[in-house]
Amino acid sequence: MIGAYPFSAVVGLDDLKLALILNAVSPRVGGVLVRGEKGTAKSTIVRALAAQLPGVKVIAGCRFSCDPAEPDPACPDGPHGTGESGQERPAALVELPVGASEDRLVGALDIERALTEGVRAFEPGLLAAAHRGVLYVDEVNLLHDHLVDLLLDAAALGTCFVERESVSVRHAARFLLVGTMNPEEGELRPQLLDRFGLTVEVRASRNPDERAEVVRRRLAFDADPASFAAGWAEQEAALARRIAEARERVTKVVLPDARLRQIAAVCAAFEVDGLRADLVTANAAVAHAAWRGGAEVTAEDVRAAARLSLPHRRRRDPFDAPGLDESRLDDLLAEHGGDEPDGPDGGPDGGPGRGPGGSGGPGDSDGPEGSADSGDAPESGSAEGSVRAGSDEGDSHDDGAGASAAPGASDGNGTPPDLPAAEPYRVRPFQVPGLGDGASGRRSRARTPNGRTTGSRVPAGRLQRPHLPATLRAAAPYQRERGRSGPGLLVRDTDLREAVREGKEGNLVLFVVDASGSMAARQRMREVKAAVLSLLLDAYQRRDKVGLITFRGSTAELVLPPTSSVEVGAARLRELPTGGRTPLAAGLRRAAEVLRVERLRDPARRPLLVVVTDGRATSGSDVAASAALLAGTAAVVVDCESGPVRLGLALDLAARLGAPVVRLDAPAAGGGLGGLGGLVRDHRTDYRKAV
Repeated sequence: MIGAYPFSAVVGLDDLKLALILNAVSPRVGGVLVRGEKGTAKSTIVRALAAQLPGVKVIAGCRFSCDPAEPDPACPDGPHGTGESGQERPAALVELPVGASEDRLVGALDIERALTEGVRAFEPGLLAAAHRGVLYVDEVNLLHDHLVDLLLDAAALGTCFVERESVSVRHAARFLLVGTMNPEEGELRPQLLDRFGLTVEVRASRNPDERAEVVRRRLAFDADPASFAAGWAEQEAALARRIAEARERVTKVVLPDARLRQIAAVCAAFEVDGLRADLVTANAAVAHAAWRGGAEVTAEDVRAAARLSLPHRRRRDPFDAPGLDESRLDDLLAEHGGDEPDGPDGGPDGGPGRGPGGSGGPGDSDGPEGSADSGDAPESGSAEGSVRAGSDEGDSHDDGAGASAAPGASDGNGTPPDLPAAEPYRVRPFQVPGLGDGASGRRSRARTPNGRTTGSRVPAGRLQRPHLPATLRAAAPYQRERGRSGPGLLVRDTDLREAVREGKEGNLVLFVVDASGSMAARQRMREVKAAVLSLLLDAYQRRDKVGLITFRGSTAELVLPPTSSVEVGAARLRELPTGGRTPLAAGLRRAAEVLRVERLRDPARRPLLVVVTDGRATSGSDVAASAALLAGTAAVVVDCESGPVRLGLALDLAARLGAPVVRLDAPAAGGGLGGLGGLVRDHRTDYRKAV
């Protein structure tokens, strides 16, 4: 079996290493959220950390990893005596897959046995397995919201509660929580972001020497994992000892009142919501002091903690990117009684180049391979660093905007300058007709695991959501036949019924927008951009996905692939270029292809197609044939035609799509774009009439 890649051998990533180590020293810090692009060793370093944690003593045979010295009095496998024998094992690393169910996370009560045999049988979940270890959630932003809520509640309380139809079980669940995410695949809600103690933003280094060293070490590990790990064994052992010593020291570290006021002043100045930021920063500062071997929290500790605990708590709306102005942080620390930090980036041990391990630690330049590249690479705090704690000064969100704006610089059609979008506004909610089965959201009606009960049915497999009244009604007629002689019903497997529940789902809203020269001439593109930005914000709040196709010149372009990321969407929409002829058929064909691919990826997510056009087609193939490719897709046509003489071409397109028509210049409904207000208001009734 191939072991984990050594923590000390990871090149760079100083902020991420520090954030993980602070949580290993003190679980009160509240976990780490790692934001970054794919392929940046996020998973590798988390798995490497678990191998450095001290072993834990557990009661033999206890499925909940109770400590023999302090057993959980409510342990489902208990009660345990204080003198029971124990055994030592490594700290657990438990991974939560994106597709995990609620029962897999918190545990499952066997309702069938409870009803038919009167036995309370509980199967522990991943939270029980992670107790006193590490729980790693890759792509945490793709988990269903209710699972993230359960996960963060357990992490905050240190206890997991399982409730199923009046049967209740609880057990201890204290673990180091680490979540990773790629912001391009969607954001976490601000309420969930706030529940993570620290956050670090990771990007691959742009320095060739550092990138070469990363590849060199990885190739050496893949060729001979045992030999590679042996070469780093001394550094790994030193790191493990230092973490263990810091854990013992952390309860003795003093947080002076002056430093506590300094933390409160910094959090207030950055206008973070609530007081969780103050608590996390204080706990992280104490852990940092213990890690560097100090007996008292200093300004250096406060700065290091604030850099990691505040960036994700400063977002004022979903279009804001996490970030922290470090120069302002330094000014605030000095203003409120803090000394100047020792290191230029506030890193542990006084310098950014030495890494969280200090001399001979994870970031030291003297690796076992003796490579000069590993130590001379740029630090994470430099312009070419690979990890940042969410600095505003970087360019992490410029790449998306630049990529989308580049085509508009010169398209060969003599197009006018890009038109800025009007301010986004609040839109009225609309729904896709019918009853769906998509992912939980806040948009359209759907059959979901959570929601109001609308009926019952015979379970297809294992009973998950029992409907007790229906079960009792099914069992009642057979009581005499089954020989019932006392109180209570005799229930058999064939009597069991599960609840059918109705809630809300998220949808895919795909815009197909005319970006030709006529749109820019009438300034319609400015209004359309505001509409899409407004719906993108609304989709973020309702857990939808939004995509954007534009057509101009001779082709159609997928400007925004279906996404839930408001940051990427806003960056690519604000500078959308316009100009050229009108290839309407190309736009419809591209929409059909995008929806075909999305149906393969997520068959349960129902789409709504919104075509914004005046219906003119001045280039390309036959519109009728292209529209036929979208048969059966719920659609709305927003008619952009204006002037005293109207050709009604958008009406013809709507008839081919079986869609209602909404005029762009219709009366406003609480916002700057009139047509969108009409779309949102009229879609539910007009669509049903059209189909």
